[in-house]
Order: sequence, then C-alpha cells, then structure tokens
Amino acid sequence: MKPTIRPMTEADVSAVAALDRLVFTLPWSEASFRHEVVHNPLARYVVLEDDGAIIGYAGMWLVFDEAHVTNIAVHPAHRGRGYGARLLKHLTDIARDHSISKMTLEVRASNAVARRLYAKFGFRAAGLRPGYYEDTGEDAIIMWADLAEPSAAEEGSETRSMRSADRGLSRGGDADGAAHFGAGDEL
Repeated sequence: MKPTIRPMTEADVSAVAALDRLVFTLPWSEASFRHEVVHNPLARYVVLEDDGAIIGYAGMWLVFDEAHVTNIAVHPAHRGRGYGARLLKHLTDIARDHSISKMTLEVRASNAVARRLYAKFGFRAAGLRPGYYEDTGEDAIIMWADLAEPSAAEEGSETRSMRSADRGLSRGGDADGAAHFGAGDEL
C-alpha cells in the first residue's frame, strides 16, 4: 500500500516530535508542534503515513499571499523514494488552493540534497541569513518560488530525479538532508 498524506492532528504530535528528534540537530518540542496544530490559524501541517506509522511530515505558514515552509522531514529508513517531493508538492497544492502566489523557505547552505529538490519545484536562491543555524552557526539560504509558474517537478519530469534529490531529506538543512525553520535544520 502506498503511503498517504493527511492533515496532522494533535494525536500525531508525539510521533512527529519523535521523528523530528531523529532527523534534526535542533528539534522542535512537542509543545511547539502542538501549538502549530491546535492554536496557529496560519499553520498547515501534514503527515505521511505508512501502515499506521508516521514516516514523514511537512508544514508551512500561510501569511497573506505567501507561504513559508517551516518543516519537511522523512524518516531515514524511508528516504530515496520520492516522499520528500510528495510532501513538498502537497504543500504547494495547499498553498495554491488558498490563492497563495509565492512560497519561501530557508535551507542550510551545505544541504545540497534539499537545495536540488527545492530547485526542481522552482525555488531560487534570493538571499542569505548569516549564522542562522544556532547549532553550527551555518548560513541559511533564503529561497523563493513563484507558484503561478509550473515547476519541472509538477510537469511530471521528476520521477527519477526527484527520488535521487530526496535521498537524505529531513528538515531545515541538516547535513543529512533535513529541513527545519528557525530552530535549526530544514529540508
């Protein structure tokens, strides 16, 4: 059975926080995830579920006409299968459904895996946040995508290349390919 993507609920918070601790050097707390899911009206979070187990998740904030990707993570045992791309595509679909025209994120400068994946979705480097990641002092690259323009990934040319770009996907930009907003490491 193919893993499914569904909205994250409060019941998912413990499993998502455990996955976050597994893949990020500066993980979010359960309280942070709970706040996002229960109290933040701007937040949209989804989980990737396989046979009842959460193997990935992604989130963003919808602010006016922009979407800010906060997190994307895939369990290390399930990487390289295009799941990071599926999660990112799902976020772009949600954003478009809300008439969002632009999407942004931060990624570690060293996270080539995530940067390639983002590029396939039309993200382009637009700036730098020096010393953004607290654990290492590494810079974050600010990337933007225009959601009005279809990306290579959305035009169906991504199957093989997306799987290869997805290897090591996590949050914020860890060396292992993860991505996380603010607190440390995203895709």
